[in-house]
Amino acid sequence: MISQLKALKKTALRRVDQYRRTSLFHDSPFNTDIDRHLAEAAEWLKRAQDSGTDRGVSYGADFGGPWLESYPETTGYVIPTFLKLADHYKDESYIHRAIEMGEWESEVQMTNGAVMGGRMNSNPTPAVFNTGMVLLGWAALYERTRNATFLQSLRRAGDWLLSLQEPDGNWTKGNSKFANPKATVYNVKAAWGLCEAGRVAQIPEAISAAVRNAEFCLSKQTSNGWFHDCCLDDPSRPLLHTIAYSMQGLIGIGVITERKDFIAGATRTANSLIRVMDSDGFIPGCIGPDFRGTVDWCCLTGTAQTAIVWGRLFQLTGNPGYKEAMHRALMYLMRRHDIDNPDPRLRGGVAGSWPVWGDYGRLKVLNWATNFFVEALLLEKSITNGGTEADQ
Repeated sequence: MISQLKALKKTALRRVDQYRRTSLFHDSPFNTDIDRHLAEAAEWLKRAQDSGTDRGVSYGADFGGPWLESYPETTGYVIPTFLKLADHYKDESYIHRAIEMGEWESEVQMTNGAVMGGRMNSNPTPAVFNTGMVLLGWAALYERTRNATFLQSLRRAGDWLLSLQEPDGNWTKGNSKFANPKATVYNVKAAWGLCEAGRVAQIPEAISAAVRNAEFCLSKQTSNGWFHDCCLDDPSRPLLHTIAYSMQGLIGIGVITERKDFIAGATRTANSLIRVMDSDGFIPGCIGPDFRGTVDWCCLTGTAQTAIVWGRLFQLTGNPGYKEAMHRALMYLMRRHDIDNPDPRLRGGVAGSWPVWGDYGRLKVLNWATNFFVEALLLEKSITNGGTEADQ
């Protein structure tokens, strides 16, 4: 009886907290001005970088709470986005900020070459996925600046990943302690970071390792595009977020290595996601093996990533269905993006879920959700202005 009362009390307190904090964040149902949303999200990312004592990017913020510690993993892929923002706005301050992020990443890189899991902490543990994500940043910076610091960090991180890879291309060692270590098919996005490092620094063994991991990823894919062992928590119904990581990794490696089978694998998943998305742009936050949603909330992070995937497939194929799907998903995201909040920790940031009390990033704005949203908006503008790679 006592345990039941405690459970009821916990549920009641959770609902009170949900009601209180949900009111702090507001949607934008009537504002779909892409330039306004892009500007507000970019400014939020700048504030997230400036919020702490280092030059990493804050993990984000709880609704009504302070900025959280810098997050090495996701700072790694804010770097390429800031380089794109520099080009889009013709504003070199974004390049300066990206360089500061990359230098900070080098400062906190572990002695074995890995990147730590989780937020900044005094007892770091290595993580394969996080290392690959920061490789995306170091590779982009080295390609842009030719700074030897980034090359050195890139090589050390790549060597660590290569030393742990299994013959079948998988990583069973060195996975983050903050996620399910046996369900990391989404590590293929980390392999894309390794592939980018190999491309810009001319390290053929890094590219070969990335190819092996992409082949391993495809071995875990079913005919409808679903992936086994591909979730931070529950592999029987993976997050859209980790499914999208897998698509992004397959496309990234496929483009670099001209492996059409990798792009075809991502396409299978992307096509199934078009079918599961509703007319408003809602995609369920978790997907079962039959490629149907298993929850009634949306993972906004995964939706932004999926929009990027559809945009890339439109660029590669010219298929207008991908352009339409991307646009519909972005309309959904913009209508749930708070661009008028007086709280600078919330204004312009993207929440983890919608409704905001959904299980992913519950009642938080997240730097990686905001970053993917910015990347997707930039891609939409590029497509609108420039057509497709198939046209060129």
